[in-house]
Amino acid sequence: MTAPPYPLPHPPPYPPPYPRRHPAPSPAPDGLPWRAGPYARALRTGRGPLYLRRSDDGRLLPLEVERWCAGADEADRTVLRRCTGPVLDIGCGPGRLVAALAALGRPVLGIDTAPEAVARTRALGGAALCRSVFGPLPGEGRWGSALLLDGNIGIGGDPAVLLERVRGLLAPGGLLLAEAAPEEVEERVEVRLDDGGGDGGGTQPWFPWARLGRTALRRRARAGGWTVVAQWSAYGRSFLALRGPAERAGRAERADSRADTPRTTGAPAATAAVTSAVTDTASSQERG
Repeated sequence: MTAPPYPLPHPPPYPPPYPRRHPAPSPAPDGLPWRAGPYARALRTGRGPLYLRRSDDGRLLPLEVERWCAGADEADRTVLRRCTGPVLDIGCGPGRLVAALAALGRPVLGIDTAPEAVARTRALGGAALCRSVFGPLPGEGRWGSALLLDGNIGIGGDPAVLLERVRGLLAPGGLLLAEAAPEEVEERVEVRLDDGGGDGGGTQPWFPWARLGRTALRRRARAGGWTVVAQWSAYGRSFLALRGPAERAGRAERADSRADTPRTTGAPAATAAVTSAVTDTASSQERG
């Protein structure tokens, strides 16, 4: 899981008087909430409790640490079977999906802003980088598939911005496999990590987050130029497969102007380039 490298441009209003136990939040720097504190501790132990505490009403949203730290389950596998080409797992957490795909011989790279998550992913034999999805990444515009599971559609607090960023990471016509919230919801909130210790999250920084149910995710995706190619549920979880446009804006025009020029690149070359990046990442991990 990651947080964006910028604050929300207009933090949501808070009704006066703001509850005393929840002081008005100020957005956290890039990835800071996930780098230490309760999240890092939960990953080290492999168990919760761990929550996202909302700033508006103080409610707790549970995080499934034990499931994340286990192996890929049957619901996960319904997603992984749909992956094509090299795969980018955005907000890979402790790495169960990266490890499962790597075991199948798939080129896959996980990214996460939490060093503890990256360390766990590498310990499972997966390739992972400590990066934000909003920062520079290897293989941009060449990934065959991207994953946004475990609530990661909420990264950055603005799904439209995140979906646009993922479009730029995928090859034309690439596939985004995203998980929706179990209930029909569409909200942008500010939250902070809370281990349930009774201090309301203490000094943990607030950061923007979002939640989308299936209907809202479909609507947001279509508005962003994605095609919904599949939707399914498995073991109480909901997923959508979204196909990016076959051509990016401006690319078709450039292609027409080069119609008589022999092509030296294509899907196989792009796949080879991303596979090489994943291999190089794994090799550098071993040297480290």
